[in-house]
Amino acid sequence: QVQLAESGGGLVQAGGSLRLSCVASGRTVSSYAVGWFRQAPGKERDFVAAINWSGGSTTYADSVKGRFTISRDNAKNTVYLQMNSLKSEDTAVYYCATTSLRTSQAITASRLYDYWGQGTQVTVSS
Repeated sequence: QVQLAESGGGLVQAGGSLRLSCVASGRTVSSYAVGWFRQAPGKERDFVAAINWSGGSTTYADSVKGRFTISRDNAKNTVYLQMNSLKSEDTAVYYCATTSLRTSQAITASRLYDYWGQGTQVTVSS
């Protein structure tokens, strides 16, 4: 079993930056893909970014491409999401997730993730 804990959310002005962290415990995530998703009020949970086990493959939603960067430090069992040039439409609860699948790919489908954190709120004021 693995537990994920997100941190780093908060209130920021439009154009600002935040860095989210996702720390895993209970099992290493160094061999598994990790993804970030977000859910705004009244909307479905959407894919944001994903990274494969080695960090050599990443993928992003079109809405965040060029502004967000996902990275990982396997020695710390931690995955990061650097968010720059934030917009009001980025306001949401952000979740990290990991999978039990053994794959070299960065996974975008939420249904393929088995473990989820509790989420961290990101609010961008305009």
